[in-house]
Parts: sequence; C-alpha cells; structure tokens
Amino acid sequence: MAQKTAKLPRLTGTAIPVAALKTGDSCGAGEFLDLLPFADFCKSANLELIQLLPVNDTGTESSPYSALSAFALHPIYMRLQALPEAEPFLTEITELKQKHDNAKRFNYKQLRNDKLELLSAIFNANAQNIIKDDRLAKWIESHQWVKAYAVFMQKKRENFEANWQSWSNGKNASTEEIESAWNDKNKQKEHYFFAWMQMRLDEQFTKAAEYVKAAGIILKGDIPIMMNEDSADAWANPEFFNMNLRAGAPADGYNPTGQNWGFPIYNWKNLKACDYSWWKERLKAAEKYYKAYRIDHVLGFFRIWAVPQGERTAVLGYPQPLETISAKELEEIGFSAERLRWLSKPHIETRQIEEVNNFDYLGTHGELQKIMNRIGTEEMWLFKDSIKTDSDIYSTDMPDLIKNRLAELWRNRCLIEVSKNKYTPTWAYRDSTAWQSLNEQEKTALQELIESKQEKMEKAWEKQAKNILGDLTKSVDMIPCAEDLGANPESVPRVMGALNILSLRIVRWTREWNKDGQPYVMPEDYPSVSVAANSVHDSSTIRGWWLNENAGKDFIRDFGEAEGVDEETYTPQTAEYVLKNIAKAQSAFCIHPLQDLLHLNARYYDDDCEAERVNVPGSVTEFNWTYRLPCTIDQLASDKELINSIKELCKLHKK
Repeated sequence: MAQKTAKLPRLTGTAIPVAALKTGDSCGAGEFLDLLPFADFCKSANLELIQLLPVNDTGTESSPYSALSAFALHPIYMRLQALPEAEPFLTEITELKQKHDNAKRFNYKQLRNDKLELLSAIFNANAQNIIKDDRLAKWIESHQWVKAYAVFMQKKRENFEANWQSWSNGKNASTEEIESAWNDKNKQKEHYFFAWMQMRLDEQFTKAAEYVKAAGIILKGDIPIMMNEDSADAWANPEFFNMNLRAGAPADGYNPTGQNWGFPIYNWKNLKACDYSWWKERLKAAEKYYKAYRIDHVLGFFRIWAVPQGERTAVLGYPQPLETISAKELEEIGFSAERLRWLSKPHIETRQIEEVNNFDYLGTHGELQKIMNRIGTEEMWLFKDSIKTDSDIYSTDMPDLIKNRLAELWRNRCLIEVSKNKYTPTWAYRDSTAWQSLNEQEKTALQELIESKQEKMEKAWEKQAKNILGDLTKSVDMIPCAEDLGANPESVPRVMGALNILSLRIVRWTREWNKDGQPYVMPEDYPSVSVAANSVHDSSTIRGWWLNENAGKDFIRDFGEAEGVDEETYTPQTAEYVLKNIAKAQSAFCIHPLQDLLHLNARYYDDDCEAERVNVPGSVTEFNWTYRLPCTIDQLASDKELINSIKELCKLHKK
C-alpha cells in the first residue's frame, strides 16, 4: 500500500543531479557511489532528503527526461575502479579521470563514449567468466526487461545509434522474436555485455541507496511521465504507445507556439487492459532505491496535449481524452459544410505570400501551385490533401521565406478536423481569422458548444487520473509527490488530495497573480501535503533569478526588509534571507537545490550566475544537463560555516 502522506513530518532536503556530484573517486561526472560521502555531508548538515534527477539510460541524449529505457540505469554513473573485473585496467581508468576531471562542465557525449569503450574492454577481458557466472544468470532471471534492452542496444550499435524506426531489419519485434534474438549464440557476448553492465550499475546504486537510508535520509527519485520514441520500451511494447501523436503543451506566455516534446503519448486503453503492468513494474524498479518519488507532469495522467506526428509546433495539438464536436452538431447551430470548411481549413490569400516574395504575382502563383489549390478564380488558396502537417510544407523546394509564412498560416484555423467529420477547437481559436469573421450570434452558439464539450472532457480527465494514479500509487510503498505546475483543470488538486499526493510549490511562481502587484503567497500558508522549493532544474538558481530577473524588488516588498539585503546584489546575507523565508513553509518537504544552498558561502559563486544552471528549457546545447559542483564533497564536508547555516534552515523548517 502507498504510504499515507498526510502525517509526514517536516523534512528539509536538497536536490542535485547525480552527475553534478564531485569526488576524488568519480570520473568526469558524479557516480552512484558518490552518494555515500554526499549522504555523510547531508547528515552533518541535518538534511533529511536527497532528491535526484532521473538516472535512466538516455543513450546519446544528455537530457535525463529522454530515456531510452524505463528500467536500465545510465552507464555514466558507473564507478569503474569499483568493478571486481577492473583491477588490470586501473592505469586506463586513471588516464580517463585525468582526461575529464578538470572540466568545469562535463562533455556528455565524449564522457559517455569513453566510459562505454573502457567498460567494453573490461568486459571483453573477462567475458568468458562473466557469461558463465551464476550470479549474472540469476540477476537476468529476476530482471527480464534486460533482454529486450540488451537486444535493442546491440541493434542500435549495428545501426550506428539510428532511431529504431529507420532500421532495415528488426524494426518490428514480437516478444518471441526478442527472446529468439537474445538466445542467438552469435550475439550472446554482445547481449551479455549490456546485462553485465546493468547488473553492476544496480549493485552500485543499491549500495548507495542503502547507505543513504542507513543515514536516516530519504532518497527521492524522479519518474519522467513520457518515454522517448527511440526507446527499448516503445520498440518492444508498441501496443502501449500511440506513435501517431506526440506529447507536448499548449501555447503560453513563454511559448507562443506551445511545446512539442516529440515523445509518443500512451495508449491508456491497452495499458489498462494489462492492469497498468508496465507502469507498475517501472515503479517497482524505482522502489528498490527510493522512498519517495516525483511524478513528472502529473497533468499528463489527467489529459495529455497530443500533437499530430510531423507537426513542428504544438499549436494544432488537442487534449486526450478528447470530446469531439461532430459535423452534425455544427450544422445544427447553423454552420453549413462550406462554413465548416472556412472554420477548419486555413484559407491563404495570394497577397499574404506576395508580401514575402518580393510582390512577384506570377512567381507567387507558381510557388503556391506546388502544394495548394486555388479556389475558383479567387485570389484564395487551400492546401492540397497531400499536405498533412507543417513538415510537408518544409519538405518542399520553395524559398524559406514562403515556407515559413505558409507554416504560420497553416496554424491559422478555428477548428481542427481530428478525424472525418469530428472536430475540436484550437487552443487559441479566438485569435483565428475564421473566428473573428463570425457574427456575435455565431460566436455565442459555437462558444456554448465548445464549453459543453469542455465540461464533459474535464469529467473524463478526472475519472482517468483517479483510476490510473489511484492504481499506481497504491502499488508501491513510496511517498508520491507531483509536478503540478502551470494552469491545471480544477480536478487536479482534488484528485491529488484524495490520493495523498504531495503538490509542488515553487516560491517564485506561487503568487496571487490576479491581484495588483501579484503578491507572493506566504510559505506559511502552503498546504502541509506539499513540497516547497525555491528553484527547479529548468529554472535559474535563486541568485540568477535575483540578479537577472529583477526578483529582489517584489520579494523584499512582500517578505520585508532585512539588514545587508538589497535588490541589486546577491550575497550570502541575501541567500540566508531568501532561504529562511522559504524554510517557513508548512510543506511536509522543503527542498533546496544544492546550488542555492552553496550561495550561503561566497566562495562557491561562479562569476557568471547563469553557469550554475542545470538546464535552459527550449534549447538543445552541450551546456544543458552537464552541471558539476564547484568543489568536491570532501571540501563541502569541511566547510563548517556552510554546514551550520544549513542546519539553521533545517531547524527553522521544523518549527
């Protein structure tokens, strides 16, 4: 049974990616065994919880939220010299450490490649004994997922890391075919390499998790809601995924075209038919290491924003489960087939393209004829039926300016035809040319129809989430916490409350947005069944927020003035002021990212506060996900001033 969270004591913790940890033993990036000295440091500072980012294998992708396995651990976290087979390779391990250890941020691709190459050499030197080892055989027997993972990884090697959907052989694999491939004697050595590596990672992470637990500290994991389409799970269990739709988020102030994450959405119908076995096995695997877990994007269990495969933006996405509007219903409120076409298909005027094509009338007609049909003799065009998504527009040989303009106009519609004669409004349908052309009577009739469908959907979302989350949370004995940021249906807090799932309160975003000045909600008013935090992996640190996002003025206004604190500078006094105010939260957990705690001592400040970030959302760069601590854990452990300052925060949160 899931643990009852309402009676949880108040605990203060810290959040850190495993890779950010730094010791004299780790190589280039933090490793699972670095959690042992880190637990000692946390215990000395009275921190009672350590929150990690996801630790699953992500292959060539540095983002921990882009896993190629829901179960396999990431080889980058392996302590090479701790392997019982590694003694003859200590020189090579030392050389690898020297190559990577001095980097301020680690080079993900190079470090991954170097570690895998050395792991392969260690395995090959011991392959005969490893393959015959009964311990490995027993481990494989109790971790059946590793067979599909190993076969998948070997096939990716053979295909130069290409996405499995592009493979010429083995693209479609049944359970029987995967088992047959696993038993292929010609590939046994390659498959056992991945299984051996996972067994050793499991041993090291288990050792670390047990040490953290023995120190009286809760280890909290992170379960990404989505899986990469190029994953062993999507390849081996395609029935659990809908590859025709991609998960994302609708438009908001920060993302005017929404977010298209590129991950396939779940087929909840098929998952339910299997009693959510895949999800439950995933949580059971996590429970081996963690006592608490973060449910990433909990809204996705209510409804997911689904984007048709091939769309580059999320503008033409829609919620799933979905309550569609039929053509008959639209006809009944006065919209003929012709009017329905106007609402659901973008109509392009010749002049709109001429404006980006040097006002070349004939040339513009020539370009438009490639992918569009003219409406009679009007200077108006419709996309041909062969154009399914904006990717089809971008795949043409038209000039970029024309393609960009057409892609923008492609999104300009009031309704989306989801399937034949079934429609749903776009997220920003009121901004569409079609909507603005309607008279007030038509707008009212259509708005009422849309709202009636919305009411039905919200009931369906609540029912779905209550069933799924209820089943999943009670299947393990871990404390469930959820990432529930952003605008959510009213049922989200209701369902989470009923299931004792801790909500998330990020101080900088927990404000009374509808009031003048948008004052902060005082942490003292946060619900007890919640997690309070000051920053997240996708945000700036508090220091970056204070200095670069002009946060100080409002914060001081609402929390009061303090000696040595001003809005223009950020000092250890400022850090103490901010963190102490957050520590007053009534939340069960108060979790400070480690970078924010390090600001209590100026010696750890980077000249560029943005360099202290873990990730910059919306960007794909070598910077993201490669943060390392500015010092070793041993150095932190010897900093009595820092430790005493953290103790004060922990003490304050207990009150």
